[in-house]
Amino acid sequence: MKVSREVKTAILVLSGIALFIYLFSYLKGEDLFSNTQTYYTEFNYNALSASSPVTVKGNKIGKIEDISYDFDSGKTRVSFSVNPKLKFSKNSKIRLYPTGLMGGNALAIIDAADGEMAQAGDFIQSEVKEGLITSLGDDFSDISKDLGTTLRSTDTLVGNLNTLVTDESEEGLKQTIAELNATLKSFKSVAFSANNLIKANDEKLTSVLDNFDKTSAELAILIKDLNEVKLSNTIKNADEMLLKFNQLAAGLEAGKGSMGKLLKDDALYDNLEKASKELELLLLDIKLHPARYRRILSKKEIPYEAPTQEQLNNN
Repeated sequence: MKVSREVKTAILVLSGIALFIYLFSYLKGEDLFSNTQTYYTEFNYNALSASSPVTVKGNKIGKIEDISYDFDSGKTRVSFSVNPKLKFSKNSKIRLYPTGLMGGNALAIIDAADGEMAQAGDFIQSEVKEGLITSLGDDFSDISKDLGTTLRSTDTLVGNLNTLVTDESEEGLKQTIAELNATLKSFKSVAFSANNLIKANDEKLTSVLDNFDKTSAELAILIKDLNEVKLSNTIKNADEMLLKFNQLAAGLEAGKGSMGKLLKDDALYDNLEKASKELELLLLDIKLHPARYRRILSKKEIPYEAPTQEQLNNN
């Protein structure tokens, strides 16, 4: 069977149109021969473009099909298709995230791993992940404000400096430089004087440093000698002695031993005080009547007479 030229031409034209449609769809990211399932979500603003990828854990599994504005809700409604082999929960999130520093966004399916499985045509809740550029933009807005304030302060400072050095007689700056020069000369003179003073007392300074070195060496020897005589043992013995003294004081406070009883026993104290008083009276009587005690061995007894108050006061 012979095919006419017209039929061949028609077949060639139709094949070209089909190829053109396929290539155009391919360039748009559409695959005419793929079997996909379409889902829906929405955002407060549009940051996507047609054929933007849809990913799962960084792997492309679909693309954006259509982006439209919903006049009733005021939100951007997005339809996207994914490979039918993908199974995810209806409670999952569709996350809008940036794909790089140069711009561009994509959608990622964050599977909730629980709940009913999503079916084609279902609406999935969305969320937005802020990108690096957006965060930097927010930070740079504050930085720019602070930088503007700093620049204005710097401008004011420079203006004040200009006012300070400007003189209507046009001699203010020259006078300022002259005063600065005089100050530098004075400083140079002081430096020369200090240098001459050091040179004049160089031997004394050397002697002082030598004495300091000797003192340091002697101090080191003294510390070494103290370490060798075991100063720590001496301190330990002193601690033991203080501990025993504290124990002795505690015993006296508790009334233990003769000294403790003497300090704490009121009856013993009263007896000692009474004996001391009687001994005082005996010595006074001996002083007033010595003849009585010279004849103590004689047969004649001299009766005891208590001293008068005047005698007590005189003695």
